[in-house]
Amino acid sequence: MRIITLLTVALTALTATAQDGPTMGWSSWNTFGVNINETLIRLQANAMVSKGLKDVGYDHINIDDGFFGGRDKATGQLLIHPTRFPNGLKPVADYIHSKGLKAGIYSDAGCNTCGNYYNGDVLSVDVGFYNYDQHDADFYFKECGFDFIKVDFCGGDAPQNSKRLALDPQERYTAISQAIKNTGRDDVRLNVCRWNYPGTWVHDVAFSWRTTVDINDSWNSVKGILAENLYMSAYCYDGHFNDMDMLEVGRSLSVEEDKTHFGMWCIMCSPLLIGCNLTNINSTALNLLKNKDLIALNQDTLYQQAYVVALINGCHVLVKDLEKREGNKRAFAVYNPNDTQRRVTVKFADLCLGGTVRLRDAYEQKDMGEYADQLELTLPAHATRIFVAEADSRTERTRYEAETAYISDYQELKNNQAERTGIYEAGTNFSSGYKAGWLGCSEQNDLVWRDVYSQQGGEYDLTIGYLSGENRNITVSVNGTEVQTVNVNSGGWGTVAGKKLKVRLQKGYNVIRLSNPSSWMPDIDYIDLVCTSSDGIDSTSPHSSALQGRSYDLQGRPVKTHAKGIVIVDGKKEVARP
Repeated sequence: MRIITLLTVALTALTATAQDGPTMGWSSWNTFGVNINETLIRLQANAMVSKGLKDVGYDHINIDDGFFGGRDKATGQLLIHPTRFPNGLKPVADYIHSKGLKAGIYSDAGCNTCGNYYNGDVLSVDVGFYNYDQHDADFYFKECGFDFIKVDFCGGDAPQNSKRLALDPQERYTAISQAIKNTGRDDVRLNVCRWNYPGTWVHDVAFSWRTTVDINDSWNSVKGILAENLYMSAYCYDGHFNDMDMLEVGRSLSVEEDKTHFGMWCIMCSPLLIGCNLTNINSTALNLLKNKDLIALNQDTLYQQAYVVALINGCHVLVKDLEKREGNKRAFAVYNPNDTQRRVTVKFADLCLGGTVRLRDAYEQKDMGEYADQLELTLPAHATRIFVAEADSRTERTRYEAETAYISDYQELKNNQAERTGIYEAGTNFSSGYKAGWLGCSEQNDLVWRDVYSQQGGEYDLTIGYLSGENRNITVSVNGTEVQTVNVNSGGWGTVAGKKLKVRLQKGYNVIRLSNPSSWMPDIDYIDLVCTSSDGIDSTSPHSSALQGRSYDLQGRPVKTHAKGIVIVDGKKEVARP
């Protein structure tokens, strides 16, 4: 019997079901590596409180790799490093809790840790979860009382462990997640650290997951991580988050680079884990990390990752709703990854904002007054500007970029061509800088926009922007119903062409899906939607209430949820994931 991941999307506002917003706090790895001890951890907890970071939302002190002392083979008990943590872990966790903070810990899904293999931490052998899932989960969360855990994968990746273990990430992280649940703790945050996006299965296993290789204290690292996350907005939903790794703010980046680093992590809803030494952090970095306007974007209760709407003069424009779905208040960022200054004109129509727009500069924490139509900006190299906008009205989104859509089989661990899973690719000739490619050949290797909003419902012209050097088919479905299969050929793999067809959207949220289960699809750049005939139902009309209560699975099929986890999909009973 299949397990189906449910997502209440069309016609209802999305709300998070996780514990809270992205994790905020401090982690030991970026500055100290394995060279940590209990005194150092206590000092960082003290500094988090004394420097006012706790007051603005930072509440985790996370002990990363470096505390292990081996394992007692007879009992299976983890041993703690005898000189770094001579009193064990629990007194340190208790101290963190005494400060009104939460305590985080680290492990590996295999046997050894990354610090063992790369940093010469010789005692970190056989200390990972492998073969000890429940034993270690009970120790960390029942005995010691930790609230968060980052689980690495060096011990499960053959080139990165001495035993050459090649473990299955989905199996290992699912087992660890279940072991944590078995402790009776429902408030533990599991962070999957597999270095690249592991696959859509991770949403049902973890609170957050790493999407890239490790960050380092350089602009190229920050820039590269941002480039890989600009197309990940569809995978941050329901209160579970893409993790762009720990913060390097306050180390060696320039002021503008620090601002870009922190601001983009905020608006893209990544966890905010400070990585510098809090005891000697400089005032500029400290003030940036305590910026309440930026933190509010990160912790906004819609839990949306900002998505790409435009590429203007080499600068990316991203936007997301604040406080209310499809409301008049939005946050947007203009990000310049280039090594030269750039001039950018942001059109409010691209942000779906109509009439007079009132702006607030999130970095400066100052109101800027009222604007009409557009905003002119000059951005220094590596700079970002972020604004909160409130408009007179909200207009319908007409362009949905491919990089804002969801691929049901998306993953970054294996060769996508061998696995026949889609990817997102960058290019200057694409609408906002990316396209989706290698789609089709299976039912799951589709492209799905799960939040297509129609203010009143009605008939629409749907134009698919595609690239193909040969004849290929696309099946278009709306809310689980096939509309049409079209055969297209743009004349070349570097040429974008448009295919127009008619679709009907219901009032509120809709799911539009492009698929081809039997052969390859063309590459997709975007879809455009233009209303040609409105149903004219007011958004507050009681006649639309029945539509607003419907739900869909990830393939856009109508779903009705019943008691005891039973759902009805296409008229058949199935078991929903708990």
